[in-house]
Amino acid sequence: MRNINYIVIFCIHLLISVSISAQDSTIFKGQASVWMNYNGGNDLPVYAGGRYIPQVNSAFRLKNDHKIDFEASVNLNGSVGFNPFDSLKATGKIKPYRIWARYSTRQFEVRAGLQKLNFGSASLLRPLMWFDQVDPRDPLKLTDGVWGILGRYYFLNNANIWLWGLYGNSKPRGWEPSGTNNNYPEEGGRIQLPVPKGEVAFTYHHRIADTRNLGGLMSGFDKVPENKFGFDMKLDLLVGFWLEGSWTKKNKDLGIFTNQEIMNAGIDYTFGLGNGLYVIYEQLVAANDQKPFLFQNTASFSLLSLSYPIGISDNISGIVYYDWKNKDSYNFINWQKQFKNLTLYLMGYWNPKNYNIPAQGEGQNLFAGRGVQIMLVYNH
Repeated sequence: MRNINYIVIFCIHLLISVSISAQDSTIFKGQASVWMNYNGGNDLPVYAGGRYIPQVNSAFRLKNDHKIDFEASVNLNGSVGFNPFDSLKATGKIKPYRIWARYSTRQFEVRAGLQKLNFGSASLLRPLMWFDQVDPRDPLKLTDGVWGILGRYYFLNNANIWLWGLYGNSKPRGWEPSGTNNNYPEEGGRIQLPVPKGEVAFTYHHRIADTRNLGGLMSGFDKVPENKFGFDMKLDLLVGFWLEGSWTKKNKDLGIFTNQEIMNAGIDYTFGLGNGLYVIYEQLVAANDQKPFLFQNTASFSLLSLSYPIGISDNISGIVYYDWKNKDSYNFINWQKQFKNLTLYLMGYWNPKNYNIPAQGEGQNLFAGRGVQIMLVYNH
């Protein structure tokens, strides 16, 4: 942890020093947020916290529309949970959020460092959430990045190719039940092609998984080759329509963890009611089996998302998940009020205590059970 902090401080110091002598643009900005959550069913019913993400961006234009730019930011956050006059628990973290440098031209870019890497056509329940962990209900859409190099080439017909190599990302990401062996690099790529009324893409990724956290029978498997295959398509018809799927295969027999298949189909449409009611519906099926595509150990979720702008500065939205296997409903509503640089969120939720929504954000899940949360966000 101390070495990471030194890296963060050094990178920000270096970027600021270079930016001072630059003849092009340098931008300093940040996002501060505070929140309080009340859930009477928790052991610690009151949680409060704060976060600050300072960010610096700098760009240097070269000849023939070539450019070099940088970004560095840090995630400083802390929270405290307490039961009045009884017990208290406090946590805090300082960690790098984004640290990358990029070289780009009109049709090509290569970016190296700690960065966000995401893709796919699905909106909320995302089978291709391979490298991030965004919670659809999080107003800030925060997620940790990955360390690596990403190259992209854009053809004139809107097709594009991605290639990446990652290293030093040991924690499980997205739908992964186990982490990555830190001694081996990861690599993958993606090709995205235009089709009539939309686009289609194919994605591949390879890593060496460390499955020792899966239990006693798997305790010796610290080097398990794993291949991910992805497909997604999005079409703009009378409604927006998409398909997205992922198949993950491990090259050792790990029982039901050997193969994982996740499939999503969704539509979206804006109804001409008042200021416009935006609706998303998605259906997801996920399976973990010893043999591929058996679909014996499955989970199935339906999702309905509604969003309606009350006025220029007010918006109300809601998300309902339904877990068909456990017959549980997850309900979330959010009212957003925008001021100049300040945004107010008032959120309410009514969910099961045994929380089974997969692949949500990191840390303690404050949305289990019933409660309310208020959040203030300031951007400068």
